[in-house]
Amino acid sequence: MLKCGRSLALGVLLFTTMPVHAVQPDEVLKDPILEARARGISIGLRCLVCQNQSIDESDAPVARDLRILIREQLSSQKSDAEVFDYVVARYGDYVLLNPRFANKTLVLWLSPFVLLAAGLAFFLKAGKSDNQNVSLSDTEKAELEALLRK
Repeated sequence: MLKCGRSLALGVLLFTTMPVHAVQPDEVLKDPILEARARGISIGLRCLVCQNQSIDESDAPVARDLRILIREQLSSQKSDAEVFDYVVARYGDYVLLNPRFANKTLVLWLSPFVLLAAGLAFFLKAGKSDNQNVSLSDTEKAELEALLRK
């Protein structure tokens, strides 16, 4: 009985950690090479409804339409780059899960480094101000001694 429970738990764990694909059987291309290319492209495209989910994982009708569009483009002998460019031209750079490095995405790519440099500069400056020796005037020293004696 204990082995059965462990096997069931292992099966559930493996099933829940498997990648999710929303591709319907009627969408799958008969040519396995074209289907693999379609899957590779759809993994890199964002679902316009789900936002941070690829169209390969999304059940949204828009994602299904995009998957079918990709398969139609590939079936008409388009290259992967041509399919990507077609989808981006139609829906904009937002559809890419990994944005391209371009002038209009420069802020997106460089802002983490700018924020990291600003944070380091802040901590270095704060660390220097703590290490400075502050000397007390004679009046302040006398007041401090009077307070310590109480």
